[in-house]
Formats: sequence, structure tokens, C-alpha cells
Amino acid sequence: MRAAIAVADAEGLDAVSMRRVAAEVKSGTTSLYRYLENRDELLDLMADAVWGEGAPGPLTGDWRADLAEVARDQRAMVLRHPWMARLMTSRPTMGPNSLRRFEHALTAAAALTPDITRASAVIGAIGSYVLGAVAKELAEQEAQRRTGLSEQEWRAAIGPYIRGVVESGAYPQFNRRVVEADDLSFSDQFEFGLACLLTGCAEQVVLL
Repeated sequence: MRAAIAVADAEGLDAVSMRRVAAEVKSGTTSLYRYLENRDELLDLMADAVWGEGAPGPLTGDWRADLAEVARDQRAMVLRHPWMARLMTSRPTMGPNSLRRFEHALTAAAALTPDITRASAVIGAIGSYVLGAVAKELAEQEAQRRTGLSEQEWRAAIGPYIRGVVESGAYPQFNRRVVEADDLSFSDQFEFGLACLLTGCAEQVVLL
């Protein structure tokens, strides 16, 4: 699995094939098929191996703190292995590591609501939020790779255009965003959105 994960980390999921992994481990492709039925099984095993990296911390019984850690762990995992974002939007893996993580998350959510349907919905909402939040961060990494420009360099390059937009006065709220607003880091933006999500989950669970 380590060889397949290394290929995916370096080149993306599309680079992972039975032939490529066999070459990485200096084995014949036919030999690999003795252990794996097909590429889909390989991807499932890769995903489960990643879910098994490290171990979640012990639950505190404070649902907000515990679910926040679930979200942070997922974010950190996807940033280490960007290809996992793609797999997480397809059918879930059911390997032992994946199941342990899911059990941990559901147990954390049980402190918010004993209703397993609602607890599952909360975990689903957190997973969707993580993927949406991380997508922008991954897109910035890809933009830097593609253009060779850091975010600061890109901002400097479009500075004259933005100044023209501000000076036009046509977009007053955008002007305030440019002139007055702080630029939150990806981590700060993630934490703000996560706090909003968890507060909303708590309110919705009470209403349902």
C-alpha cells in the first residue's frame, strides 16, 4: 500500500494503476493480481490505510470539542493526501480503519443527540464541510504549482486591476472587503466555518 499511496501523493489518483504499482515494488503485474482483484480493491485498501494513520484522541464527552477534532483530523488527512477528497465523495470504504473512524465520530455525535439518524446526519454534514473547505486550499496549492506564483505574488500581479475596480466605486461591499477586511488564513477560515456549522447542528437537532 505504501507504494500506491506514494504514487497518489506525488502524481494524483489517475497515476495509480496495477501496472504502475507493480513496477514501483519491482514485481510483475500478474503477481499483484494474486493479491488484489482489481484497481477498485487497491483504491479501497489505500483509503483504509490512510484512515488508519495515527489514532483519534480520546473522546472527552464534550460533543462540540470532540466533533471539532473529528473535522480537524479529516482536514489534516486530506491535506496530507489530496486524492482522498475524490474517494470520500464516492462510495465509502468499509475497511477496519474506516469503520473505527466512523464509530469514533458517531460516538462523539451521540453526546449531542441519542438519535442515530440525526447523529449520522451531523457526521455527514461535517464530512461535506471539510471537503468543501479543503477544496479551496487544495485549489490554491494547484494554482501555485501551475503558475509558479505564490498567493502573495498573484495578488501583486492583479493589484492594478483591483485598484481600478475599487476606484470605480461600482462595488461598494467588495471595496470594503478589499480595504477594511482582514485576510483570514485557511486555518482561521476553517475554524470559523466549523464553529458556525456546529452551532447550526446543535440548533437543528433541537428543532427536529
